[in-house]
Amino acid sequence: MKRPTANAVAAIVCTLVVMGMTGAAFAAVPLYRLFCQVTGFDGTVKRADKAPDRQLDQTVLIRFDTNVRGLPMIFRAEQISQRVRIGETGMAFFDVTNTSDQPIHATAAYNVVPERAGPYFQKLQCFCFEGQTIQPGQTMKFPVQYFVAPEMATDRESRGVEEITLSYTFYPSRGFDQASNAAQTTGAAG
Repeated sequence: MKRPTANAVAAIVCTLVVMGMTGAAFAAVPLYRLFCQVTGFDGTVKRADKAPDRQLDQTVLIRFDTNVRGLPMIFRAEQISQRVRIGETGMAFFDVTNTSDQPIHATAAYNVVPERAGPYFQKLQCFCFEGQTIQPGQTMKFPVQYFVAPEMATDRESRGVEEITLSYTFYPSRGFDQASNAAQTTGAAG
């Protein structure tokens, strides 16, 4: 049996490296999203299974910000802000209206500011990272159930945070011709 030549070995190694890098590129976004959701890194909100058992007397003002990227839709929070006690479960509602004459396929992403509040701002129910199909002229209402974990009040880095902004951005997902409809884009900041 013949041993492979140096050129053949180099070609195989290069092919494996390209395949590995391509796989890493496709895995990077979901892995980063998972990392951020688990750790609260970069202002990313955690998902929680249940609300805290205790509420503090200390309150925090939660502001809601809405953005649209490349879609003909109106996106707004029903309330601009809510004041909640730390540990208390809050509920916010967001409205999305498709202003075009074709279905929109969109996904919402979110983050919180200040970033140091990210590990403590947690959601029980959310519409984020789920593809949504909004029919022409249709308005949909999306709920978000959340709380600020009591541990925030004792953490050196986040102690004293009195205001948190929860920001959502809707962006095109699949099946939508973004370029031809970019001129019709309408967004509402809340």
